[in-house]
Amino acid sequence: MNRRNFFNGAALTAVAAASVSRVALAALPEPILMTEADTAPPLIPPSGRPYNPVVTLNGWTLPWRMNSGVKEFHLVAEPVVREMAPGFKAHMWGYNGQSPGPTIEVVEGDRVRVFVTNRLPEHTSVHWHGQRLPNGMDGVSGLTQPSIGVGKTFVYEFVARRPGTFMYHPHADEMTQMAMGMMGFWVTHPKAKHPLIDEVDRDFVFLLSAYDIDPGTMTPKIMTMTDFNLWTWNSRVFPGIDTFNVRQGDKVRMRIGNLTMTNHPMHLHGHEFKVTGSDGGPWPLAARVPEVTTDVGVGQMRQFEFIADEEGDWAFHCHKSHHTMNAMGHAIPTTIGVDHRGLVGKLQKAMPDYMVMGERGMADMGAMEMPIPENTAPMMTGTGPYGGVEMGGMFSVLKVRKDQKPGDYKNPGWFKQPPGTRAFEWTGALPEPARMKASAATPAPAGPQTEVQIRKPTGHAGH
Repeated sequence: MNRRNFFNGAALTAVAAASVSRVALAALPEPILMTEADTAPPLIPPSGRPYNPVVTLNGWTLPWRMNSGVKEFHLVAEPVVREMAPGFKAHMWGYNGQSPGPTIEVVEGDRVRVFVTNRLPEHTSVHWHGQRLPNGMDGVSGLTQPSIGVGKTFVYEFVARRPGTFMYHPHADEMTQMAMGMMGFWVTHPKAKHPLIDEVDRDFVFLLSAYDIDPGTMTPKIMTMTDFNLWTWNSRVFPGIDTFNVRQGDKVRMRIGNLTMTNHPMHLHGHEFKVTGSDGGPWPLAARVPEVTTDVGVGQMRQFEFIADEEGDWAFHCHKSHHTMNAMGHAIPTTIGVDHRGLVGKLQKAMPDYMVMGERGMADMGAMEMPIPENTAPMMTGTGPYGGVEMGGMFSVLKVRKDQKPGDYKNPGWFKQPPGTRAFEWTGALPEPARMKASAATPAPAGPQTEVQIRKPTGHAGH
């Protein structure tokens, strides 16, 4: 983290979203920024009520100051450069130097005051998604407050009334501002032991978002409605997404928010989990059933918990197959089984760099070294101990280790499977595989077989 002087010798104009004392506005908390896209260690609360902090995947928690019993934060809405994967950066909008913005952590019953400074080229606002608060603090431009003008600072103040998993995002020119990456996580911890909220050893948070960034460019296309080519966790794509590193036997909580344009079935390998809550609050015990996949709808939060009792490197990903790819094209025909012999040589005379794509499936794309535009995330990349993982987008790995120390979030490296516990190539004799046989009651017709019969029209048929 680093601190930057935002004042440039002149005082910022502070405009309250509702009645706030002049004493509170006498001096703003200094804004704190993050310039790296790495996962920061949990922020142990230096003041206020104690709690077990969360870990933001490829992100961080925003520090605060205590002012007469009020927990004060300073968010700065501004253009940012986000590294989405090593060597691939995007021009986005976010908060405090990053997209998504920093996680805000408070405790049930805290009075919270958030200063929001607008360094964007247009007005904005902040909606505190899922919170119970006064109407004038809800953050909907034009409805509950005037927009935060360029260069202005507004103040939001309310009591964190209930524990849970929440987020924040603009309710001003949403199509632009959210498509450019403006969002952040909010966690309210319980003030005392709660009958429906268990204590956990590791508590991870991340937001689902999607972008349409043409290969070789750096700015998302904000008019895209459905055909996104980058599916991200906390604005990162695999292999740029950090791993979840835990100790065997840890109780782990995952908190996920969805601000994309579609749902995401989140699937964890090697373990069962139970969905324990949403932005509506903790779920009743009777509503919790074992799952290995849970669907996170648009605008929803989900939190699930499990015991990490199976050692190893376990895949964790969205189960929509196109969401584990990068830089997808949507108008590419399927060429599986098409014989390109003879054609390739002719094309390479005019285009020496021409390469066949998809003749045997798309897995070859992960190993091909065809030239791509600068600042482009390869479609399928990332390697494991046995070769290419052939994934991108919404994919990471849960790393469970016996010797991972409590509170240690460092990547332990690749798992070494015990002898005899890994799939291997079989070179011996094989039994004849069972196959479905045609029924004697329906003999196959004599003569050549035709899969599809086509009759071309010979006239207009009256049209």
